[in-house]
Amino acid sequence: MRSTFLPKPLLAAALGGVVVLAGFGAQDATADQASAARTVAATSDAGAEARFLEMADLFSQVCAPDVSSGAGADATAVEPPPDSTLPVVFDPVPLSVTETCVAQRHQLRISKAFSGKGPATYEEMRDKLTSLRYPAARIHRMPDFAGKPVARLDVRVGADHLALQVTGIPSGVMVEAFGAPEGVSVTEVRLKPQVDLPTS
Repeated sequence: MRSTFLPKPLLAAALGGVVVLAGFGAQDATADQASAARTVAATSDAGAEARFLEMADLFSQVCAPDVSSGAGADATAVEPPPDSTLPVVFDPVPLSVTETCVAQRHQLRISKAFSGKGPATYEEMRDKLTSLRYPAARIHRMPDFAGKPVARLDVRVGADHLALQVTGIPSGVMVEAFGAPEGVSVTEVRLKPQVDLPTS
């Protein structure tokens, strides 16, 4: 039987082509995996937001009709001195009757979920809040208060102003409702600090 040998230059080129093609295949597979991961993450975020909006819509239906004139107040910015490096902060706006009613429902369900033991870290607080159908994108970390984690929830829907501040306490959490002006991050609203955290 006769054997066929390729000249060394042709053999090297042929083998090189296999390696190069294999390399392109690996790159394509890696790109496909990254694209799939981004798609899953986006789908997960969209699902979390949809579940939150369902809950918010239910609360709004229970609390309607709105007979308040408080909603729609203008944002009042508190400007720092010209040479200050402090950020611009905003005063909270009044909540409508409906928003106050909705706030009470959020406060009750969050307080019940944390009842018995407060979160030791912000991460524990965030994980519990996401399990309660609050999307991670709506949860914002704030500086700890008296060594306890603090988070703010942006629960505004449409033209609503409702936001919540959740502060860890030994027996659970303290949930404070406030109005965030339209177009302003909930982290930029100035709230009066609680002098003493409740212990129960």
